[in-house]
Amino acid sequence: MSLSPESDSLPAGAGTATAWAQEDLETLAARGLRRSLEPLESAQGALVRVGGEVLINFSSNDYLGLAASPTLRAAAAAALEQYGVGTGASRLVVGDTVAHRRLEARLAAFERSEAVLLFNTGFAANTGILPALVGSGDAVFSDALNHASLVDGCRLSRARVVVYPHAEVEALARALEETPARRKLVVTDTVFSMDGDHAPLAELVSLCRERGAALMVDEAHATGVLGPRGAGLCEELGLSEQVDLRMGTLSKAFGGMGAYVATSRPVAELLLNRARPFIFSTSLPAALCAAAEAAVDVVEGDEPLRERLWRNIRRFSAGLRALGFPAEARSAIFPVILGEPARALDAARHCRERGLLVKAIRPPTVPEGTSRLRFCLSAAHTEGHIDAALEVLRGLRGVRG
Repeated sequence: MSLSPESDSLPAGAGTATAWAQEDLETLAARGLRRSLEPLESAQGALVRVGGEVLINFSSNDYLGLAASPTLRAAAAAALEQYGVGTGASRLVVGDTVAHRRLEARLAAFERSEAVLLFNTGFAANTGILPALVGSGDAVFSDALNHASLVDGCRLSRARVVVYPHAEVEALARALEETPARRKLVVTDTVFSMDGDHAPLAELVSLCRERGAALMVDEAHATGVLGPRGAGLCEELGLSEQVDLRMGTLSKAFGGMGAYVATSRPVAELLLNRARPFIFSTSLPAALCAAAEAAVDVVEGDEPLRERLWRNIRRFSAGLRALGFPAEARSAIFPVILGEPARALDAARHCRERGLLVKAIRPPTVPEGTSRLRFCLSAAHTEGHIDAALEVLRGLRGVRG
């Protein structure tokens, strides 16, 4: 079934739930928060075809341009011939293949961790890991701007949830001191997905060690982007061995699908036995595992590819600053904050009319009053793509928040 914002009329015999849905949809539309789907007509890349138009894509998390890589396609195709399409069951039943084991071993070497456990998505990982580690009588401390998957994982854990102000280590220290609990777990993104800034990771590591708390980090937007081998902010700061759990994704810089947690063998075995999204989900197709294994080899071995991404990041950052927008070259993510949803939607339309695909990001994805355009840079972008985006932004008026 195709979902379209134009399909507003109630069908004959519509039930109570349909009436509820229609009422809520009208409320969302009035607030500028109703969303709809817009399918690509091409592969993912720096240039995509949408609605018959070819646009420069600045909305994708495909940071290294690997989503359509011939190398990854070939690896997936070979595994597809060997293993077929689906795995048929969860890994604890008959859905475990040699391809899954190979990928976990390769990721453990990449992350330099004792063990790695695969999950189907980053959301599944975060909503499975947290309830497996903490529960009633425990406390989990979550950065106020953490990803929704961490937020939901905290809620599902049934532990006491303490939200500390974004990146404020002193506030977290007070909360750790004042909150009685059997176990205390601190969770944070390393690169925050909507702002592109970094968690104060070194300070968090020191604080958790001092207070006897465990530390879990979500490296989704850092994996493949930061670190001398692309293993994330933990690697960049030399802190990998001091973080209890590092969640990484296969669906952004690695260009595929899935997620993993790098941790100790006992923690990985506990998750295998307790993490409900792992236990009760059919496993990733082996073809995706093979593609991800090939992607790890590319990310770790192709330093010029990662350097090309960082050249693009620095070029865009400098261009934004020249236009008067605040911008630091910290990650591949650059928010242009506009304030209200209507302003973000207008700015997105302005970009679209000039050949750029930049989606408007609105609440609840971001806090009220911070609707924005979110530009994501890729190694696949050319200097011409970046300069075109800067020229379009130069033409925007009255959008700076």
